[in-house]
Amino acid sequence: MGFQIANQPDADRVLDEYPFAVVLGMMLDQQYGMEHAFRGGWKVLSRFGTLDPAAIAAADPEEFKELCSQPPAIHRFPGSMAARLQELAALVESRYDGDVTRLWTEPTTGKELLKRVQELPGFGKQKAQIFVALLAKQLGVRPEGWEAVAGDYALDGYRSVADVIDADSLMKVREFKQQKKAAAKASAG
Repeated sequence: MGFQIANQPDADRVLDEYPFAVVLGMMLDQQYGMEHAFRGGWKVLSRFGTLDPAAIAAADPEEFKELCSQPPAIHRFPGSMAARLQELAALVESRYDGDVTRLWTEPTTGKELLKRVQELPGFGKQKAQIFVALLAKQLGVRPEGWEAVAGDYALDGYRSVADVIDADSLMKVREFKQQKKAAAKASAG
């Protein structure tokens, strides 16, 4: 089974072949449609020629920002996300010797995995929990206690990008999020 989060064959293939693209997509999944966010790795690879964290971190910031801003941009805020992407790449290069998979293959507990993910730029607690669930559900990365740290995102259902495996599940996750927003608005009103 390959990734089908980007809902576009070429972009999903990049997610399958480049683990850094998965982290990049999760980073971009903020105030932006999830399938578009997860196309970010494909866009960067197509324009920059590599997803090597060292090369991304070393790129000229202005040139990289321009590359990320070309239509279709990597995000609705391409400038700030280009800078965050370079920060993410620099962290992966310095802490994990450029091998992003070490982020999730080295931890022996869910708690340690969550802590590592939360150290990534743009990964607050909720995003980190979702990413832990995505790693578990889609890549089989399940260190002891991953369910506890992922919280409700570990449950079966259609709560987040961790549960997206095709266009149908993408629609169900989107419906779930809309219901949660409506319920929050109703209880606040």
